[in-house]
Amino acid sequence: MAKTRPIALLLSTLIALSATAEEREIVELIPNKRSGWTIGKLFAPITGLFMGGPSYWYGERTLTIDTRPQGASLDLFYVRENIQRRFERAKAPILVRLPTRIETGPRDSIEIRVILNGYRLQETKIAVRSRQTHLTIELASLPNRLESMTFTHLSRRGSLKFLTREVAKFRLQKMSDGFSVVLTETGHSEGALESVRGVSSDNIQSLRAEQLGEDLLVRVQLHDAVHHRPDLRSTQGYDAARNLHQFTVELVPTDGNAAILAESNDALKRVRRSDVSGCALDFDHSMRSQLDPEALSRALAPSSGFIDSHLKSALRRLGELSPDGLIHLIDGSKFRPAIPLDLAAARAQSAEAIGFISLLRAFIAELEPTAQRRNTLRGVIAPELESERFGAIVEIAEDHERRCNTPAQASRS
Repeated sequence: MAKTRPIALLLSTLIALSATAEEREIVELIPNKRSGWTIGKLFAPITGLFMGGPSYWYGERTLTIDTRPQGASLDLFYVRENIQRRFERAKAPILVRLPTRIETGPRDSIEIRVILNGYRLQETKIAVRSRQTHLTIELASLPNRLESMTFTHLSRRGSLKFLTREVAKFRLQKMSDGFSVVLTETGHSEGALESVRGVSSDNIQSLRAEQLGEDLLVRVQLHDAVHHRPDLRSTQGYDAARNLHQFTVELVPTDGNAAILAESNDALKRVRRSDVSGCALDFDHSMRSQLDPEALSRALAPSSGFIDSHLKSALRRLGELSPDGLIHLIDGSKFRPAIPLDLAAARAQSAEAIGFISLLRAFIAELEPTAQRRNTLRGVIAPELESERFGAIVEIAEDHERRCNTPAQASRS
């Protein structure tokens, strides 16, 4: 039994190698015309004796090309006398068939352009007459990387936030149906784009992010770009806690911020005491227990963004509707919203304010159409979370709230 194992191992290795060879694309890169006659070709039978035999000049010439990581697109140029004689496009790994050396000129070369999304475009060159039979091209990562991308929308205003390793280099481009944001020489980490999949709002119809070579492109399609195109304002900042650079693009309606704040204040006045008490607190508690505390704190922390004034007013309203007119935190602390210092202290810990998530849900329900409410709530309290995951969290919390209400309804009947 022990003797058959080496044989089995050899057979499995040969099968694996043959499978790899079958998967490798074969590319013909042989010019239609041979190179011109030279004196060197006359003496090829003699010079071949010093270069390993006749096979050097007359043997089959192949070159295996691979990349790390694999899967890069390859543009292959056969160049003779500074003129392109053949062009092929393929995907690594490949096996390139070349003309025999006797059919080539002394300066014939293959120029290779390597393209892979998220990596530097790379070019290399190899002489056709060289003895090289295998080439592995190591691709360099881009100088910047997107770690997180979020979208927040409330009361007809929105913001796209990008967190990158280095200061973002960007271009804002207007399109007929919206605009695009181009982060140049920027790749993205795994999962960085998940939080904006399926994003929409009252002014954004769709948002799509994709890697195009060395650039990360975000296309934003508006519902009505002709009559309701928002102003775009960009700012740069720094997230010291995560050691990341922050780039934000805000979408500002042309009718100004005063009208937006007036609508927001009117909506807050319509929020009732029952929205932040009783079974609504079961929803609040369930949401808080399922969300990551640090991510929730980041989302609700004081900032220089447009959302800050809305959250501050909402926290003040929470105090007005809560028992004793106080803002209660989960650690037992209490703050009076009418006193600026107290309100500022509560604002710094608003992620721990009891009933705040429930109040934001009711507040958003007064501002946004039904179809946009859940997505808007996600953008306010959990912008880093993927849409489907957030939806599952909300459904669990709503189920807790329904079970709380059911006994009360049964007793009344």
